[in-house]
Amino acid sequence: MKQQFDTIVIGAGVVGALVARELTRLGQRVALVERTDDVATGASRANSGIVHAGYDAHPGTLKAKLNVKGSAMMEGLCAEMDVSFHRCGSLVVGFDENDEQTIRGLIARGQTNGVPDLAFLTGDEARKKEPSLTDEVTCALWAPTGAVVCPYELTIAAAGVAIRNGATLFCNFAVASLARTEDAWEVTAEDGRTLCAAYVVNCAGAHSDEVARMAGDDRFTVHARRGEYLLLDRECAGLVRSTVFMAPSKMGKGVLVSPTAHGNIIIGPTATDTDDRDDTATTAEGLDTVRRLSQKSVRGIPFGRGITCFAGLRAVGSTGDFIIDAPRPGFVNCAGIESPGLSASPAIAEYVAELLAQQGAALAPRPDFDPTYASPVSFRYLPADKKNEIIARDPRYGRVICRCETVTEGEIVAAIHTEPKPRDLDAVKRRTRCGMGRCQGGFCTPYVSEILARELGIPETSVTKSGGASPLLVGKTK
Repeated sequence: MKQQFDTIVIGAGVVGALVARELTRLGQRVALVERTDDVATGASRANSGIVHAGYDAHPGTLKAKLNVKGSAMMEGLCAEMDVSFHRCGSLVVGFDENDEQTIRGLIARGQTNGVPDLAFLTGDEARKKEPSLTDEVTCALWAPTGAVVCPYELTIAAAGVAIRNGATLFCNFAVASLARTEDAWEVTAEDGRTLCAAYVVNCAGAHSDEVARMAGDDRFTVHARRGEYLLLDRECAGLVRSTVFMAPSKMGKGVLVSPTAHGNIIIGPTATDTDDRDDTATTAEGLDTVRRLSQKSVRGIPFGRGITCFAGLRAVGSTGDFIIDAPRPGFVNCAGIESPGLSASPAIAEYVAELLAQQGAALAPRPDFDPTYASPVSFRYLPADKKNEIIARDPRYGRVICRCETVTEGEIVAAIHTEPKPRDLDAVKRRTRCGMGRCQGGFCTPYVSEILARELGIPETSVTKSGGASPLLVGKTK
């Protein structure tokens, strides 16, 4: 029997999750479908987490309009859903007269876009804000509204709010076909499951042009652009207090050095176009590029304190702008959502709702909508008396599993039973930070695997690192 919904959202990244959240707020019965076994496994898992102020996008574009609006919405949204957010400001640094012209142009563009309080700084003025800037820096743009957020936390929380308010999440739902009936869409997965709805929203990221073609829309293409990053230990916090960009080029905003929402330092990304839409491999060449370019703007980077490297993929559309439109009855594209897509995501969700309303969707705010997300307690940051109180109620909070991030068994168990529920090691990591510290899971992985098996009621040999064919154990040696 085909399950019926009002709207099907394809893709459970940050845009898809926030669209689902917004539509449940407006009374829709929503299906959120994801081709992998968890939310936030694509671009929303591996990016810099920067909330851009909005000076980069060309005036009049969707990128410009939705970036500025989304950036203004982000802090309140994160507070509502208990998501890590830090208003750190951003600098765009230049090294010569050409860069100075670029920076002055960005300031003018940002003012046209409505970005508040932008300022031009000399090199010395910039170094007063960021003493680690190199002597090569001759000028900078200062944007105090720049911020950082945890992108996977935001995605998980948005999906959790949507589920709490009635949405249904379908994981491992790789869309194979879309078919238009007289007044509805049928969305069928590769395994044969079929969902029906009057409306479909395409938030499929690097695969969004493929989904659009299934709906009969071949006006655009999307390709993947791989960005490689280095992550430094939290002991390096304070190297920079703000996000430090380099003057941009046609390939992007250059290599940045920035604090993260959790106190690490992130450096990157590269920008390499690839035909493989799932290619998240890092390369020696790419990481060398990150090291070399970052030292031009920031001195004394302690690369020996690096704890991990990773790569993410940006969905680059052929139009140069976000592709958010309704080319067919009941079908809305959210394609080509590259940078500043994370920054714009709250505003994108509202924009999609407006398009659906124009298509005839019945949308009305629900008086019983619950906008909050009950994330598992962060035991590490609690005062001693509160820790003792929690341990007295549940002794599992007294057992530290991840020493680097001080994550307890109680937190892991709570996360496993909180929607959207994690089903693999990496999913637990995204919810609790267990395994994200200095040893990168070297100590805690066996314990998390054991807890997952116990709580899910499965053999430990069925526990995977990231779903699919990624088992942690294949059998016993004796």
